[in-house]
Amino acid sequence: MYQLLISDESRLDILDAFSWYESRRGGLGKDFELCLEAGLNQIQRDPLLFQKRYRHLRIHFINRFPYGIHYLIEKETIKVLGVFHTSRNPRKWIIRLRLGQ
Repeated sequence: MYQLLISDESRLDILDAFSWYESRRGGLGKDFELCLEAGLNQIQRDPLLFQKRYRHLRIHFINRFPYGIHYLIEKETIKVLGVFHTSRNPRKWIIRLRLGQ
């Protein structure tokens, strides 16, 4: 199984999304967290399943929420560079891709 590394920036993305959903309705942030966890588990089991979007960057769109997990595969390691809302400007994750290499 691949090792999963979540960047500090990604952790902040997750916290922001969790807080936003939780402020809308109690428990919705937890639902987001569960869907995100399922997506991360799916990536860890089969990271090649999801398509490349930019160079070597892959994106897995999680269920129920308009968020994508942006990651790179390096040997036996999966590096999560960001967890972005689908309406965000792609330049944001392209910048992280450059920083993550």
